[in-house]
Amino acid sequence: MRFTIAFVLLVLPFCATSQDTPAYLMVYFKDESHDLYFALSKDGYSFTDVNNGKPVIAGDTLAEQKGIRDPYILRAPDGTFYMALTDLHIYAHRDGIRTTEWERDGKQYGWGNNHGLVLMKSKDLIHWSHSVLRVDRSFPGLEDIGCAWAPELFYDEKTKKIMIYFSMRFGNKPEKVYYSFMDQDFTKMETAPKVLFDYPDPDAGYIDADITKFNNKYYLFYSVNRSVKRMVSDSLTSGYRYEDQRYDSEKVACEAPNVYKRASGNKWVLVYDIYGIKPHNFGFRETSDFVTFTDLGHFNEGVMKSTNFSSPKHPSVISITKEEATRIAKQWKLNMTF
Repeated sequence: MRFTIAFVLLVLPFCATSQDTPAYLMVYFKDESHDLYFALSKDGYSFTDVNNGKPVIAGDTLAEQKGIRDPYILRAPDGTFYMALTDLHIYAHRDGIRTTEWERDGKQYGWGNNHGLVLMKSKDLIHWSHSVLRVDRSFPGLEDIGCAWAPELFYDEKTKKIMIYFSMRFGNKPEKVYYSFMDQDFTKMETAPKVLFDYPDPDAGYIDADITKFNNKYYLFYSVNRSVKRMVSDSLTSGYRYEDQRYDSEKVACEAPNVYKRASGNKWVLVYDIYGIKPHNFGFRETSDFVTFTDLGHFNEGVMKSTNFSSPKHPSVISITKEEATRIAKQWKLNMTF
């Protein structure tokens, strides 16, 4: 299934350098709606929703389950823009979209038990091709998967391909993180998914991986046992070494880590979703060397600000140019200059 979306401007940026003095785009969703939201920032600390807290793309226009979760954004070196999202609506029964809580039996297939992911691609940031990647139909042996969640993308300089990596489980077994390489059209996986790394406890499910390359090492943050942990490797697809340290600063459950770079001061920010508090909020930590981290607190409890939205879920942040930020603001009539 493919179609063109011309009613929304979405900017999927490259990582701008400090000379570019960029702006920042945060992509997130909300549990109550299962739609897509954008927020802009001038400094990477204070974010303003571009549509005053309303969605910019409705999930029911994209997903087989009529709702999306876990958005992620990438700009490839050739200037093409990509987005990957989970095709899942956890409140479809409540909202009258589905006659059952899940598509399949929850005892057999577990919480959520979706089949696929949503993929989008654009050359001009306005017109988007769209496809639903049915992971369960991609390769033999995947027919009975219990879920496919939280996709992220990484451009592999060695293969010149986009690697997709996501959480998947078989039946109701614990989740693991798998990876595959995408085809040129960004509509299907060329290689059968393989386990990206193993967690020491085989009975623990681990999800929400996020990879950042820094000083020729790959730093992989992920969620396990309601906390954020990390592994490090010299290779993108193998050799990840376990670290016991917890990298969030919370006393409650959190997940969905994402790392983004701030242009000024050579700082990297780790943001994660704190789902163990009500209302939902994000936590932030900052580092310049991936060794020492400084706590920045939560939205609206310190240096980090969300000016016109609350209860965001599963963040993804990328630097964008001032011109791109201005175009987004103009599209949504946001009174914000860059």
